[in-house]
Amino acid sequence: MSAGFRIGVDLGGTKIEAAAIGREGRVHARRRIATPAGDYDGTVGAVSGLVRGIEAEFGGRSTVGVGIPGTLSARTGLVKNANSTWLIGRPLGHDLEAALGRPVRLANDANCFALSEASDGAAAGSDNVFGVILGTGVGGGLVIGGRIVVGANAIAGEWGHNPMPWPRTDELPGQRCYCGRHGCIETFLSGPGLAADHRRHGGAEMPGERIVADAEAGDAACRETLGRYAERLARALAHVVNILDPDAIVLGGGLSGIASLYEAVPRLWSGFVFSDSVLTRLLPPKHGDSSGVRGAAWLWRPDETAQRAPQGPSA
Repeated sequence: MSAGFRIGVDLGGTKIEAAAIGREGRVHARRRIATPAGDYDGTVGAVSGLVRGIEAEFGGRSTVGVGIPGTLSARTGLVKNANSTWLIGRPLGHDLEAALGRPVRLANDANCFALSEASDGAAAGSDNVFGVILGTGVGGGLVIGGRIVVGANAIAGEWGHNPMPWPRTDELPGQRCYCGRHGCIETFLSGPGLAADHRRHGGAEMPGERIVADAEAGDAACRETLGRYAERLARALAHVVNILDPDAIVLGGGLSGIASLYEAVPRLWSGFVFSDSVLTRLLPPKHGDSSGVRGAAWLWRPDETAQRAPQGPSA
């Protein structure tokens, strides 16, 4: 495996997936287990066990990159901003390196998604790519020139915790977010946010995927909910375009499968982008759920090995 393979791990709140990626971008092995939620030591053991299991299958030793639901503090090196709260304040990078006996690179899972789609995915060939996660939470990652932009505070791309731009009167002050503020983009555009908006407008209690399915089947109330969602996504992404002016924005997460967004949002965001025309492309993901592990693997260049790579978990 040491000849041309890289292992990527996607550490999620409900599942952990690991894959061995070849130089040509093909997945040669994939394993998935349930996340031991709430158990930090169990999580470290689960990640290291997946890596060792894949290596045992092929023989050899590989580089390891891990996408995490949060980021590493630039000041302390400890995990912060993770919705998998048992990771917060823990030296995950250090402990994974100790468990595996080699350097391990960690990056935010949205950054890994963006890196995957910019490297050989939907936005391959684009210089400036913004990757969006629309799922249980709302995150983002920025890749410029093939490299993740982490930022001085390790929060580049965290647009989900900005306030909804150009808010309507009925959107103020907004719902309370887990971060402690009100009206964050995440409270509107996450799966739970979509379901909550449907309820507030008189709809039945149902999960986001059911709202999408019923809207596609012609349910009027669900179609109105998706209309509000598309308009809010257009406003939120227009804010990103005005600041970053990306070549492409790639949507990921469960709600990225709403086909109507790719026509509606570019039509709607033109009213908010500070330009006479908008050339930014809004794209569905090429690799879907695989982008997490692929992007984590891409944290190492093909010519690098864990034995000679710089020490430390930062990406």
